[in-house]
Amino acid sequence: MRIVTALGGNALLRRGQALTAENQRENTAIAAEALAQIAVDHALIVTHGNGPQVGLLALQGNAYKPDEIYPLDVLGAETEGMIGYMIEQELGNRLPQETPLATLLTMIEVDAKDPAFADPTKFIGPIYEKAEAERLAAEKGWEIRADGDKWRRVVASPLPQRIFQIRPIKWLVEKQTVVICAGGGGIPTAYDAEGNLEGIEAVIDKDLASELLARDTEADLFISATDADCVFLDWGTDIQRGIKSATPDAMDEFEFAAGSMGPKVEAACQFARRTGKIAAIGALADLKDIVAGRKGTTIRMDAGETVFH
Repeated sequence: MRIVTALGGNALLRRGQALTAENQRENTAIAAEALAQIAVDHALIVTHGNGPQVGLLALQGNAYKPDEIYPLDVLGAETEGMIGYMIEQELGNRLPQETPLATLLTMIEVDAKDPAFADPTKFIGPIYEKAEAERLAAEKGWEIRADGDKWRRVVASPLPQRIFQIRPIKWLVEKQTVVICAGGGGIPTAYDAEGNLEGIEAVIDKDLASELLARDTEADLFISATDADCVFLDWGTDIQRGIKSATPDAMDEFEFAAGSMGPKVEAACQFARRTGKIAAIGALADLKDIVAGRKGTTIRMDAGETVFH
């Protein structure tokens, strides 16, 4: 079975955790343990988030030469390489030595006229207290928004249109390679008026880019791996319920937070509708059981009535 697994940001860095290489490597090792369990028996493609890492590089660049800060597409490419390297190494330490692994820098086309550019919503960088976030926003010209009880920088998040590296990704998968690609939603690019491809100052939503990747690679299963056991209704209340299985139409009846579970549910429903195949959302540690249908939330067209855990 061909599986696309999108790693949530928690796979590399827990909320509030220091952005050190050591912390990221330790978290990547934990993620690799779960990924290796399914890579042994299935064709695996891995995507990942990069919001904190891109934000850190932007801050470092600003401290070096504020007037020559690197654009977000370049920072996205840098983080794809760094995170891909860590995942490759940790997976290589757990899979048979002959298992081929590859990280691809992945350019994804967006529409330069996407309305998302007028309404930045994608969180990047560290979390701040409100006063510090407001100070930095005034100093650096950032857009900021509340992220839970903290504040973060936000940038535009245009919809992914096309994956430029889809053919080499398919070739590698056909040769039994574990492929790490479309990290952080891919590198946002668009054609200018002269038809030249150029980077765009934005961050593509990782879940939507991963869903496009799953469709284009004809994946049998698309998984969003996060820090929640499944998709919950009434999360954090005395009446919270975990969804075991549902149709996309049933999921549309519920509301989920735009900054956390919302994009994952949207991407999963989109995959199920457009392919007729299965999408799942659940805890990274439960990947093997999610593949077997024992844990997580499964979204499929033929799910019937909504079933709760």
